[in-house]
Amino acid sequence: MDDQELGFKAGDVIEVMDATNREWWWGRVADGEGWFPASFVRLRVNQDEPADDEALRAGAGGAEDGGTEAQSSKNQMRTNVINEILSTERDYIKHLRDICEGYIRQCRKRADMFSEEQLRTIFGNIEDIYRCQRAFVQALEQRVNRERPHLSELGACFLEHQADFQIYSEYCNNHPRACLELSRLAKLSKYVYFFEACRLLQKMIDISLDGFLLTPVQKICKYPLQLAELLKYTPPQHRDFKDVEAALHAMKNVAQLINERKRRLENIDKIAQWQSSIEDWEGEDLLVRSSELIYSGELTRVTQPQAKSQQRMFFLFDHQLIYCKKDLLRRDVLYYKGRVDMDDLEVADLEDGKDRDLHVSVRNAFRLHCGATGESHLLCARKPEQKQRWLKAFAREREQVQMDQETGFSITELQRKQAMLNASKQQATGKPKALSRPYYLTRQKHPALPTCLPQQQVLVLAEPKRKPSTFWHSISRLAPFRK
Repeated sequence: MDDQELGFKAGDVIEVMDATNREWWWGRVADGEGWFPASFVRLRVNQDEPADDEALRAGAGGAEDGGTEAQSSKNQMRTNVINEILSTERDYIKHLRDICEGYIRQCRKRADMFSEEQLRTIFGNIEDIYRCQRAFVQALEQRVNRERPHLSELGACFLEHQADFQIYSEYCNNHPRACLELSRLAKLSKYVYFFEACRLLQKMIDISLDGFLLTPVQKICKYPLQLAELLKYTPPQHRDFKDVEAALHAMKNVAQLINERKRRLENIDKIAQWQSSIEDWEGEDLLVRSSELIYSGELTRVTQPQAKSQQRMFFLFDHQLIYCKKDLLRRDVLYYKGRVDMDDLEVADLEDGKDRDLHVSVRNAFRLHCGATGESHLLCARKPEQKQRWLKAFAREREQVQMDQETGFSITELQRKQAMLNASKQQATGKPKALSRPYYLTRQKHPALPTCLPQQQVLVLAEPKRKPSTFWHSISRLAPFRK
């Protein structure tokens, strides 16, 4: 260790003497002073709190000087965080500009190598991100107090642009497809040489294109961490405190929303595969209106006339409820029987007893009534707790629909068609669907016998092997008479 470096161990309290450098600070611990890395320590939550018994015996003047030094150090820490935010934003803008000018512009000149749809797959909406990010950085620069940086108010800037950050959702959802396309192109040498030439012409660092395209995904996840660090060094009496606190909450919500949308879009492939496995499907595709499975289970459906009971499997999605019938022989095979529109539906909890409309006794029942068509569905669960789960699921479905309307979440026509296409391909390569007729009614194919065999041997092969019957032997044992 260098003579000017400060040695310390975990738990030591270091008094910071100089924090002007962003990476190395000058500090004092016990009897030693020296430089130490700023990333190895964290600021005490309460700088005015004494560290040991010796500090408790210090005079009033010493405490006053210590408080001033602590506040000065905290101001310097806030300045460092602000400088870090601005520095990373400038680097990020240059990074986006290099991608747009160095790669996308050159790719568009080579229509023989790249189609516009292919470029959309590889780069997503990164050009839109570049435009929004430039506007955000300009607004951020205007909020900085050049003379006293620790007084800068950045929180309001994040709040003003929080809606713009939602465009990262589309980019993050498309990023896995971009990686697959790049891995496919990496097998062709002409694309490898082309991308490398683009990088060298733009004088970019030695990182592959997929590494550059990962940066926006990492950036949107880094904002909550930076704001949390800024809030830590912002005193409650600072004018920016409430805005930074609100901005931290807002950016966490943005990151959470992006993750939720990514999960939802990953689920649409599973929903498309589920629909392709259902026999006798009728009507529009499930993905036209729905994108989330809320709840599923078996219920008894009571229908008119004569209050007929039917066991059905119900699947609650956003906007609609699908019910199917299980195959008698293969219980894993489901047949489509109908759907219920949830958008104009009232869910009524029924008490145990005789139903007024169908005049039949019911238990653990609830009714689904459509106000527009007057259609009504009486459903019964096996146990009271199952009924409560269904009622809560119906409430969650309405909350999910309302949240999607507020956030503007929807599935594009291209995403829906791609999911259905993937499901049909998987269905073709996977196990075949159930037969539309019972398997015992299908014609059995007989094995073809070789023509070179003698006729007697053919007859022997055709003769079915039967076990000796024990029927008459059993009758003779059970007969109550003798010969």
